[in-house]
Amino acid sequence: MLLSEKMRQTDFSNAEAALVNYVLDKGIEIEPLTIKEIAEANFVHPSTLIRVAKKLGYKGWLELRTEFLAEQTYLQTYFEDVDANFPFQTNDGLMTIANKIASLERTTVDDTLSLLNHDDLQNAKQLLLNAKQIKIFGSNANLLISQDFALKMRRIKKNVVTSQTMGEDTYEAFNSQEDTCAILISYTGENNFILRLAKILRKQNIPVIALTSIGDNTLASISQATLRITTRERLYSKIANFTINSSICYLLDVLYSCVFAEDYQKNLNHLIAIGELADTRKTSSEIMAESPESMIQISESFRPN
Repeated sequence: MLLSEKMRQTDFSNAEAALVNYVLDKGIEIEPLTIKEIAEANFVHPSTLIRVAKKLGYKGWLELRTEFLAEQTYLQTYFEDVDANFPFQTNDGLMTIANKIASLERTTVDDTLSLLNHDDLQNAKQLLLNAKQIKIFGSNANLLISQDFALKMRRIKKNVVTSQTMGEDTYEAFNSQEDTCAILISYTGENNFILRLAKILRKQNIPVIALTSIGDNTLASISQATLRITTRERLYSKIANFTINSSICYLLDVLYSCVFAEDYQKNLNHLIAIGELADTRKTSSEIMAESPESMIQISESFRPN
C-alpha cells in the first residue's frame, strides 16, 4: 500500500483529517514548508503533525515527510509521455504502436532503476552467493519469466529451481534445506499463495528475496531483501502486464549479472568453453560468427596487468 493510500484510509480526528487532506492536496509542494507553517495553514497545533505521523507508523513528522516526498517524486517521474495501462490506442498504426511499446520498455527500465539502491542490491546478491540452492516462487507469468533467470544461473553452475508442478510449491518450501535462498515474486505483495509460502520459508529459516511493488506490503515486511517492481499498473484494467513483466525481467537480469560479476573471468571462460563444445549453429553473418582470434582477444582483454 502506498503511503498516500494509507493516509486516505487511516482513521483520524477531524483536525488530523483536515491536515492530511491538505498534505495530499499540496503533494510535493510541502517540501519547503516547516512544521509551524503547515500547522498555521491548518489552524492546528504543531503536535497534530506528530500525532498524524505516529498514527501512520512513523517516529515523527520529518520521517513521514521524507517518505511522502520520495513517494510523490517517484509517482511524478517517468511515465509522463506513456500510459502504463493503455500505452497505445485503438486508431494507432503499426509503427506508432511499435514506437509506443519501445518507449514504454525504456521508461520501465529507467523507472525500475530509480527504485534500486546499492544496499538492497548488495544484500540480495550476498544471499544468492551464500546459497547452495536457489528456489523461485511466483504465479502465472511471473513464474514463466523467472525460468530464463534460472537457465542463465544454471549455466554458471548455480543450482536454481522453479516449481513447475501445480500444488508442489508448498512441498518445495517445506523441504528447503538451510543453505537455500528463495526468490518470491508478487506485484501486490499480498498474494495469499505467495504469502503462505513466505511464512513456511520463514519457519524454515530460509532467507527470502522479494520482488514486489513500492510501499508497505506484507511480503516486503517479512523478506530479508526487497527489490521493487515498477508500480504503475492497475490489477486488470489494462491491455497487458507490460511494465510489470519488463520490470521483473530487468531485476532478474541485474541479479544474474551481479552474481556473474563476482567471478567474472571464471564464469566467462566456462560459458565460452561449453559454447565451443555444444553450440554447433552456423551463421552467414560476420556479426554472429565466432573465431579463434576473437577468443584470444577476449582472453587477453581480461589478463591482469
